[in-house]
Amino acid sequence: MNLLLDTHLLIWAAAARERLSPQALDLILDPSNSLHFSVASVWEAAIKAPLGRDRSFPEASVLRRGLLQNDYVEVPITAPHALAAGALPPLHGDPFDRMLVAQAQIEGMVLLTADTKLAVYGAGVRLV
Repeated sequence: MNLLLDTHLLIWAAAARERLSPQALDLILDPSNSLHFSVASVWEAAIKAPLGRDRSFPEASVLRRGLLQNDYVEVPITAPHALAAGALPPLHGDPFDRMLVAQAQIEGMVLLTADTKLAVYGAGVRLV
């Protein structure tokens, strides 16, 4: 299964595995799953880490390098992704999360998230 991890799950998988649910950890460690991360998550870290308000955000370049070294596949942001994100119903206000939903839907991936607000998008989003 092709899994796209939301930003918090990526950070927790890299540096705080105890925060992952058993279900999330099982899916991430299952070698039959292909793990993906969005450029939107790197962008989010690049914006939020320097602000220092949420100390869970690592430096974006460190996050990206670690993900690539651990065989995560980078998903670029394309115009179709942007258009799909803009067309989503306004169920969630975070533009980074809306991009992740759009990417998962367009690319035929399952978006893993611990965010109950994000899970309301249903198709292609899995709450773990």
